Amino acid sequence: MSDRDVVIVEGVRTPFVKAGGALKNVHAADLGKTALKELIAKTNLDVKLVEEVVIGNAGNPVDAVNISRVVALGAGLPLATSAHTVHRNCASALESISSGYERIKSGTMDVVVAGGTESMSQMPLLMGSAFTKLFEKLGAAKTVGQRLSILGSLLKADVKQIMDMMTTAPLAETPYKPIIGVMKGLTDPFVGINMGQTAEILAKEFGLSREEQDLFALSSHEKSVKAIQSGRFKEETTPVFLPPQYSEVVSDDIGPRDGQTLGALAKLKPFFDKATGTITAGNSCPITDGAAMVLLMSREKAKELGYKPIASIRSYGFAGLEPERMGLGPALATPLALKRAKLSMKDIGLVELNEAFSAQVLACMKAFDSDQFAQARLGQSNRIGAIAPEILNVNGGAIALGHPVGATGTRLVVTLMKEMQHRNVQFGLATLCIGGGQGGAMILEREA
Repeated sequence: MSDRDVVIVEGVRTPFVKAGGALKNVHAADLGKTALKELIAKTNLDVKLVEEVVIGNAGNPVDAVNISRVVALGAGLPLATSAHTVHRNCASALESISSGYERIKSGTMDVVVAGGTESMSQMPLLMGSAFTKLFEKLGAAKTVGQRLSILGSLLKADVKQIMDMMTTAPLAETPYKPIIGVMKGLTDPFVGINMGQTAEILAKEFGLSREEQDLFALSSHEKSVKAIQSGRFKEETTPVFLPPQYSEVVSDDIGPRDGQTLGALAKLKPFFDKATGTITAGNSCPITDGAAMVLLMSREKAKELGYKPIASIRSYGFAGLEPERMGLGPALATPLALKRAKLSMKDIGLVELNEAFSAQVLACMKAFDSDQFAQARLGQSNRIGAIAPEILNVNGGAIALGHPVGATGTRLVVTLMKEMQHRNVQFGLATLCIGGGQGGAMILEREA
C-alpha cells in the first residue's frame, strides 16, 4: 500500500438507452454533464480540487470537439480546471481512466475526473460524394441561371438517391446514397469489414453455433432485467431529464428485454452474412446512448479529504492484434494487466467483459482457457486461465444494456467495483475488445 496508489472514490452512469429512443435528443455533452453533476453531488466534492477532467468519446460532435471541456464547464467546474478528450474506439472510456491513473501515479496530480460519453443517436448522416459535388457547384455559382440548373440537378439526384436506397444492400454505398456515420465508423478502414463481420470470423474459427450464441444473449437479458428489478443498478445510475421541458425522466436502462426467449432470438436472420452467418441483431450489442464518470484520487489525498474509496486500480494493459479478429483483444490485453498486477486469473473473483457480440465473448472464453492459444499468440506455455461463467457479467452486459462506444469502458469499471463491494471480492477484471484490432484490460482491488 502506497500514498501514490490510485483509488476510485465513486462512480456513476446515466441509464443506457437504445439509439433513437428516449435519449435521442440529449446531446452527448449533456449526458456527460448529467453523470458528472451526480458524481460531484454524491461525493460532496469541492470542484476546485479537480485538476483534470479526461473524457472518452468516439463520435466527436462538431459543436463540442473537445467534449471533455464542454462537459466540465457545464457541470460547474472552474474555468481554471483543464480538460481533454481521448479516443480509443470502444475503450475510449477505459483510456480516460488509465490517463488519469498515470497522472496520479506519477505524482503530477491528486484529483482527476475520468469517464466517457456518447450519443450514437446523434452521429451524423453524411451526404454521398455526388451530392457533395453538387453543393460545391451551388456555392460557386455566380448567376441565377447557374443556380437554377444546379438545383434541378439536385432534384434529379434526390430521385436517384431514393432509387439507390431501394435497390442496394443496406450497407452498400452509392454516389447519391447518404452515408450512415455510425456504420461507417464501425467499419475498419484497414481491412474494409465491419465489426459484425469480424464476429463472424471468430464464430467460424472457434466453431461457435448459433444456438450457443443465442443462449448467451438470452442470459445477458435475464441477468440485466434481474439487476434492474432488484434495484441493483440504482446504485450506479442517475436519472436523465429530457429536453425541452425537462418534465419527462429516464431512470432505468432501456434495452434489456423482460420476457426475452430463445425462440424469439432464433427467429432473427443473420445480419452480416446472410448465407452462412450466425451473427444477428439479437446476439449483438445494440447501438446506444449513455455516459459514465469516476472520481480518481491518490490514496494520500483521499485519506486527507476523509473519503473511503471503493477500489484501487491495481494495473491496466492495452494490446494490439489483427483488425479482423479484434474481438479477441481481451485475451491479449488481460495477460499484460495480470503480469503488471503480479496476479493470475485464479485471483480474479469477478469479470466484466464487454459483450460486443455473443460470439466475441465466447471466443474469448475459449482463448482464455486454451494452452494452444497461449503458445501461438502470447508466447507462453500455459493458458491464461478459464473464466468461470458464474463470475462473468453477473448483471448482464452490452447485449442487453448496449454499448455507447465512448462510455462503455467506464461503465464496466463502475459496475465491476460496486459488485466487488457487494460480494466481498478482492480482485476484479474489466476488459473489452476495441475496433481496429486492440484489447484493453484493467484490474481493480476492492478497498476494505
